[in-house]
Amino acid sequence: MHRTSVPILISLLALSLIGCGTGRPIKYYTVQVPVAPTLSTSTYPVSLLVASIGGPEIFKDTPIAYRVGTNEIGVYHYSRWAEPPVEMLKSKLILMLRSSGRYQSVTGPGSTTEGQFVVRGKLYNFEEVDGGGISSLVSMDFELCDRKSGKVLWSHFYSQKEPVDGKHISAVVTALDLNLDRGLTEVTTGIDQYFSANLAKQEAKR
Repeated sequence: MHRTSVPILISLLALSLIGCGTGRPIKYYTVQVPVAPTLSTSTYPVSLLVASIGGPEIFKDTPIAYRVGTNEIGVYHYSRWAEPPVEMLKSKLILMLRSSGRYQSVTGPGSTTEGQFVVRGKLYNFEEVDGGGISSLVSMDFELCDRKSGKVLWSHFYSQKEPVDGKHISAVVTALDLNLDRGLTEVTTGIDQYFSANLAKQEAKR
């Protein structure tokens, strides 16, 4: 073989490999913004700070995860979240608390407003689960703390599977979003009930 043809063949092979690598685009997904409920006619004299959400490193990145068996977790390389699940969870919770109209203010990390109460959370599961059918799994816990004393005033753990209607990744995303909505609704309702009961007791003592 002529020597000059070798680098030409190598170049052509490299170009063909590059072409194959760029043939499949990455698809990005996100959760839905909650629909604003009817605003409350009464507002608690309370300011809330939603702290950063903790969780495994896999949920601080954007690939969509799936679970096979008890201990194995993988990720889809061409299907990603628009932002890490811990960030989506935090943003959605802030929007749900704020849109309820029940609190004087609801802010996130980095805000100049200091909340009287802090909502802390941790995400344990946010993935597709394979085996005996496809489902979504969301597990998380939250606590409400008095910022001044550091005392935990209320806590809630949520873990639920949501059946996936179909085999496409878009169906998995929809199931995860519905599951997350259900869990965060329990969180916001629980926080509301805590203040409803305890602020009423404080007023009664005066």
